[in-house]
Amino acid sequence: MKKRISAMVLTGLVVSSTLFTGCGKTQEDTTNDSNVIELLNVSYDPTREFYAAYNELFHDYWKEKSGQEVKVTQSHGGSGSQARSVIEGNEADVVTLALAHDVTAIEEAGLIESGWIMEFDLDSSPYTSTIVFLVRKGNEKNIKDWDDLIKDGVEVITPNPKTSGGACWNFLAAWAYWQEQDGGDENATKEHMKKLYQNVLVLDSGARGATNTFVENKQGDVLIAWENEAYLSMKEYPDDYEIITPSISILAQPSVAIVDGNAKEHGTEEVSAAYLEYLYSDDAQRLAGENYYRPSNEAVLQEFSDQFDLNMNLVAIDDFGGWDMAYQTYFNDGAVFDQIYAD
Repeated sequence: MKKRISAMVLTGLVVSSTLFTGCGKTQEDTTNDSNVIELLNVSYDPTREFYAAYNELFHDYWKEKSGQEVKVTQSHGGSGSQARSVIEGNEADVVTLALAHDVTAIEEAGLIESGWIMEFDLDSSPYTSTIVFLVRKGNEKNIKDWDDLIKDGVEVITPNPKTSGGACWNFLAAWAYWQEQDGGDENATKEHMKKLYQNVLVLDSGARGATNTFVENKQGDVLIAWENEAYLSMKEYPDDYEIITPSISILAQPSVAIVDGNAKEHGTEEVSAAYLEYLYSDDAQRLAGENYYRPSNEAVLQEFSDQFDLNMNLVAIDDFGGWDMAYQTYFNDGAVFDQIYAD
């Protein structure tokens, strides 16, 4: 089992707002500049704003703590696509992805050591989220729950589960609703899910792309969205949108991990461990809440009780047998999603 690397002898960071795919600076590269080290965080679509702020927070903390600086660069896209990019050579030092299955894929490629999920607290999930609906002000189609999304004339925007982690959470939340409505009748649930995807107007590759389709391009009647994405849209356009909380949703647990193979090569193991460990600090937890992620620290989460609906009926990935089982059942080639979407 992987052991946690001590976060006591670390570096700090210089923040870069440039979003690109690159490689970390190796220890040899930093020989002549020992107070600067580069770190690449490969993340999923909706975390751009949070990590832009978090990088500054971490920079100030470790600059004061150690006197060293770290230049952090970000890469964003659909979570599944991001995982594949790391497997194919994107030299991430850390990954902060939408779901554990995408990190496991990198582990299976030999770049992350086994036991990564136990390296950090709460299954290496420092913040959580859920799935909600974003509708246009006035909610002309009177959308209140999942069954309203399958009505004739309702245009739905959601990303593609084959490339987007958020889309997988969307699918499973909808499936959980229909399983309850259908009394566990899988064939009936498949028919309801088929009607849902027949109403999907655009199937973007990632969650941020889906948000842009709905918000910027004004397409669709409802966006099935990460909760934080919906809040960001409300913040930017407070007079244009409303958030609808469905009767059943899902506890979404984004996962973080050190990409051990790359971090060892780059000489960034310690700073990578610190970068992820500090996500659990009270300051970082509050920053997550301010960026509309649910802090995993229960005491800090309660500070945002007026922001989040903490009484939502949330299923969990364990209700689907864990991510390995869920992917095999719903998202692998030829599995339930492919069957539904082909029809």
